[in-house]
Amino acid sequence: MSLATARPLVSVYNEKSEEIKEYPIALPAVFKAPIRPDVVNFVHQQLSMNHRQAYCVSDKAGHQTSAESWGTGRAVARIPRVRGGGTHRSGQGAFGNMCRGGRMFAPTKPWRRWHRRVNVNQRRYALASAVAASGIPALVLSKGHVIDQVPELPLVVSDKVQELTKTKQAVQFLRRVKAWSDIQKVYKSQRFRAGKGKMRNRRRIQRRGPLVVYHKDQGLRRAFRNIPGIDLISVEKLNLLKLAPGGHVGRFVIWTETAFQRLDRLFGSWKVPSAEKKGYNLPQPKMSNTDLARLLKADEIKKVLRVPQKKVVRRVRRLNPLSNTRAMLRLNPYAAVLKRKAILQTRKRLQKKPVAKVAAEKAKAPEKKKTPTKKTPTKK
Repeated sequence: MSLATARPLVSVYNEKSEEIKEYPIALPAVFKAPIRPDVVNFVHQQLSMNHRQAYCVSDKAGHQTSAESWGTGRAVARIPRVRGGGTHRSGQGAFGNMCRGGRMFAPTKPWRRWHRRVNVNQRRYALASAVAASGIPALVLSKGHVIDQVPELPLVVSDKVQELTKTKQAVQFLRRVKAWSDIQKVYKSQRFRAGKGKMRNRRRIQRRGPLVVYHKDQGLRRAFRNIPGIDLISVEKLNLLKLAPGGHVGRFVIWTETAFQRLDRLFGSWKVPSAEKKGYNLPQPKMSNTDLARLLKADEIKKVLRVPQKKVVRRVRRLNPLSNTRAMLRLNPYAAVLKRKAILQTRKRLQKKPVAKVAAEKAKAPEKKKTPTKKTPTKK
């Protein structure tokens, strides 16, 4: 993204917002670095934890009373109960997190892992991405900065701005470079915080304004420090928490000329390593050209690619021959004869079964004894 919007030269503006045409300066290579919002967000999240202070509840809290369980058989819960009598407190539950005046569940400890270590290369990658994003107008606008009338991004001003000592002069300078609209946005956004932070010395909140990056402080900090929303930082101590507040890239940055020229020594380029960070080169972008619409329609790319294959190759459905008759006959045509033979044998066996059953029953039945019949005498 940063490569698509990069240009070779950047204009320098004086304190009266007049372009100094004698010497435009080269754009530092860090503005062409790949922009990785995921890396910036992760590093910002980890680094912001390093300002936390340890807190915990007292280890005696909830246990500063003598209490003992009454045991079973008293028709009350087994929770420890306060000893003594003559007061409402006696007999009340104690110690447990479900009890009034008891300790909390899993009391907080001061030896929690409050701070986070972040790899040096990750921190540098995130910082380079944040600097590169500050030079893209679309990202700066999406962050909410009002830069409609700002002459150029990145905005580079002459070193005479570092000599300003009065707030009146700083306001006049911001009006001339058309950055005062961003300060007016800050004024309109001033409000009370929603929530309990009001009680914790964080009563008022406001939006972010421009970030002024300077090389030498010759009164600059005193001039700008009372203007709401403005942050000031030395180019020697660039901080991701200031360049990408909230973990979102695209802050409006005003660079002084010498600070802008220092970026090449600090970050180096892809060919020349950094002069101040040992063995560090800028991270390589995954794409040299991010204009996908142009790439997809480029004739020079289409010539190299092979012709698309339109032949439809369908997956062969595999059938189990033991459960599928057609598959079995394809493998063994004689299986039909065997199957028919088995059916006929089964049918014949079933037909013989009732006949054999009747014969067996007859064989088992006992023979009836013949009783002798008396001969009746005949009358002569």
